[in-house]
Amino acid sequence: MRVVFAGTPEFAVPSLRALAQSGHDVVGVITREDAPLGRKRILTPSPVALAADELGIPVFKANKLGDEATEWVRGFAPELGVIVAYGGLVKEPLLSLPEQGWINLHFSDLPRWRGAAPVQRALQAGEQELGVTVFRLVEALDAGDVLTRDSQTFELGTSAGAALTSLAQFGTGALLAAVNGLADGSLTGEPQTGEANYAHKLSREDGRLDLSGDSRGVLAHWAGVTPEPGAFVSVDEQPLKVLEVRAADQIDGVLSGTATIQKGKAILNLSDGALELTRVQPAGKAAMDGAAWLRGRGGEAVVR
Repeated sequence: MRVVFAGTPEFAVPSLRALAQSGHDVVGVITREDAPLGRKRILTPSPVALAADELGIPVFKANKLGDEATEWVRGFAPELGVIVAYGGLVKEPLLSLPEQGWINLHFSDLPRWRGAAPVQRALQAGEQELGVTVFRLVEALDAGDVLTRDSQTFELGTSAGAALTSLAQFGTGALLAAVNGLADGSLTGEPQTGEANYAHKLSREDGRLDLSGDSRGVLAHWAGVTPEPGAFVSVDEQPLKVLEVRAADQIDGVLSGTATIQKGKAILNLSDGALELTRVQPAGKAAMDGAAWLRGRGGEAVVR
């Protein structure tokens, strides 16, 4: 089939590459405009734009899929549109322009976790089996008929960044099965069933860890907000970024919310367990080993 692809971040690149290598004809790629990155704020093409250039596929850059994008797509007479983490809505008349419409690879087991941050919210909720769903795009949010789905299991404490990297590659199987099924007419789609949840975008404040809960919940929260927007706690009313952690044994006689040096490691005691603060970043300083940070504070700190 003649396919137009829309996507932007690194997580969309495996899908673009898989389609390009599948025998289907990826005739054009839509991605968001170059964005300023780094301290010098240098305008940088998206990962999908770079991959498309490497593959020799024409690229259209737009932050909104309006009339200009629609006419650009129309010129390719595509049979199918595929969208993976583009970062914008596909509306009429573009939505109906491809002969087979548009399909979306979404990183959740729909209808659970519709919205912008499905993996992050699932991990925050303590879920370890994360789904991928390929569905027909409709104007309602993530509500179209399901074509294919699959799932992958992760260890508790797997960060959202690591989970998304894995799912981005894993999900190409479901995506290609959907495209092939539409091409040969074997797939039509089935309505979504079950309770829908909304996975709204995370804010910086979502990264604040609540240490009053159990250790499993705190670890799940950390996983869901790492690397973005980033997990943090407060020490002496200053933010401390928590870059890497892992589960640890509770230390007898140490109050919950207190970090101490134990066998050369920074251990944060919680109500029913503990976390090792493997790597942290104090306010205004570079990232460092958690034990080195704590030794610089005399080997103990109250963490809130």
